[in-house]
Amino acid sequence: MSDSDATAPGDTIGERHESTGGLELGEYVPYLLNRAGAKIAAAFTEVVRDYGLTLPMWRVMAVLRDDGPSRMRHISERTTIEVSTLSRVVDGLEKRSLVVRRRETSDARSVRVALTQTGIDVTDRIIPIAKRYESTALSDLSDAETEQLKSLLRRVYQSMASLD
Repeated sequence: MSDSDATAPGDTIGERHESTGGLELGEYVPYLLNRAGAKIAAAFTEVVRDYGLTLPMWRVMAVLRDDGPSRMRHISERTTIEVSTLSRVVDGLEKRSLVVRRRETSDARSVRVALTQTGIDVTDRIIPIAKRYESTALSDLSDAETEQLKSLLRRVYQSMASLD
């Protein structure tokens, strides 16, 4: 048996098979987006872990730092974390005294989540690290390409609203 006979389908990098139905994974936008995002998220997860946080916790804190005290639905939309999961994330942040929940005076059913001073301090320590990771991810792009990429990603996200 020759070496070529011993190679299983898919063992050769770049090899295409009829079974793909014409899908070139390396050119498939959802795959590329996920791959880039997963690489950044995996590295950044290590950073937030040093602060006793998970990546979802960081995303909630970043939204609250950016938008101020917010309702759960708003945080869910901005972080793309399901409300049921978000509640557990906020519970964890509350136990660490990083956020507080306050009932709205106008609607007792509505709750706003806000960063505590400790939460603000922790978020402000992580933000420069987050910016450094973004800078690394975009280091091969010009400023114009970076702005174009951001604009295109916002448009892709908006286009996906039609699936909701």
